[in-house]
Amino acid sequence: MGSFSVWHWLIVLVVVLLMFGRGKIPELMGDVAKGIKSFKKGMADDVPDETKVVEHRAD
Repeated sequence: MGSFSVWHWLIVLVVVLLMFGRGKIPELMGDVAKGIKSFKKGMADDVPDETKVVEHRAD
């Protein structure tokens, strides 16, 4: 069990291309990118805004 040779990686690449096709891989990567952007946006929304200070006035 040594490291993989170039032939192993070429065979893996051919199998992946046969399974997903040429057009499917860019779509899949685009969906992954949208998911990451959505996750980052959600995480930014969850962070409390510490710059806002609410002052209560005693009347």
